[in-house]
Amino acid sequence: MTAWESRPIEPNSINTLAIDCGGGGIKGTVLDETGTMRAQPIRVPTPYPFGTELFVSTLVDLSNQLPPAERVTVGLPGMIRHGVVITTPHYITRSGPRSKILPELVEQWENFDARAALTAAWNKPTKVLNDAEVHGAGVISGQGLELVMTLGTGLGSALFDGGILAPHLELSQAPVRWGLSYDTYIGEHERKRLGDAMWSRRVARAVDVLRPVFLWDRLYLGGGNSRALTPTAIKKLGDDVVIVPNSAALVGGARVWQLRTD
Repeated sequence: MTAWESRPIEPNSINTLAIDCGGGGIKGTVLDETGTMRAQPIRVPTPYPFGTELFVSTLVDLSNQLPPAERVTVGLPGMIRHGVVITTPHYITRSGPRSKILPELVEQWENFDARAALTAAWNKPTKVLNDAEVHGAGVISGQGLELVMTLGTGLGSALFDGGILAPHLELSQAPVRWGLSYDTYIGEHERKRLGDAMWSRRVARAVDVLRPVFLWDRLYLGGGNSRALTPTAIKKLGDDVVIVPNSAALVGGARVWQLRTD
């Protein structure tokens, strides 16, 4: 008997299947209406090459290992508008981030209606958003202008004003220095190359550059690499910056249903 099978299901509860899709792995869990996990998260490696049919079947297979849910939230990297993939950076490559881009995968993913495909596969209400937007739903206070930046394979971002999700901007693609975008400047490849200390200084520098652009009330730094930030760099970030756990990427899957997203 699995851990979740031994837990009683509350009558009339609405559970959410939350899936966070990354460049290196895909993880999922089921949450109750408060955002509490009803099962330990399950993670599988992102398979490459990763076409849209394999994408749908991978997510369905993952969900079959989890408790039942009445609705689904999926977070994807890239530009997602109303559940449609405009561009995605990793899934169009042969073997993952920084590998060769395959034209046939670019054609598959561009304007792929992920929400429609997944809604049909599960026959359940489904939301598909940028992964940083789902992450942000799990941490924002709903007060003032709040920017969420996720540090992982690349850089994810989401902006909220008074708890309302703003249209997505691919901040990761903006140029920074030496011809590098934010995605490459503070992404996982550079963290490994530079080491945590120097990479953390880059993150702090990026925060200083972006602060007068957004004039946020609060900036949340999350994603798997947020835990690699050094104490010295964290002290320099300022009182308007909060480090948040990567678990928000899943927990936000329930809360996003309470937000105005589309």
